[in-house]
Amino acid sequence: MSVFPDRQTVADKFSTLQDQDQSFLRLLFENAAQDEALFEGLHLYLDRASEAKFLNSLKLERCGEWIGNNAPARLQIRLMEAAKSSQHPAFAAFRKGLQASGGLERAYPKAAV
Repeated sequence: MSVFPDRQTVADKFSTLQDQDQSFLRLLFENAAQDEALFEGLHLYLDRASEAKFLNSLKLERCGEWIGNNAPARLQIRLMEAAKSSQHPAFAAFRKGLQASGGLERAYPKAAV
C-alpha cells in the first residue's frame, strides 16, 4: 500500500519551492493526517542537501523562512526539532531561515510576567 504523498514527492517540492509546489505544501499543512509524510519529506530534503557536493545555504535559508512563515502553529516545534537534528551546515542554514521567520515566536509568544 502506497502512501500519498510519499517522502520523495514532498522532498522534491521543498527542493524546487515554486508557486505550484508552495500550493501543494500549503495543502499538506492544512491536513494534520499528512504531518508524518511532510516531516519525512523534509528530513529527506535536508539529508539530500547535506550530502550534496555544493551547499546552497541561501536556498536552504529561504526554504526555512518560507516554511516558518506558512506552517501552522502545531508544526512549529517539530520544524525546529527537525532543524536542530544535525549540526551539518545544511541544517544550520535551514534553522537560520526558520528562526528569521519568527514562526515559533508567533505560535508560542513569550508570556508577560
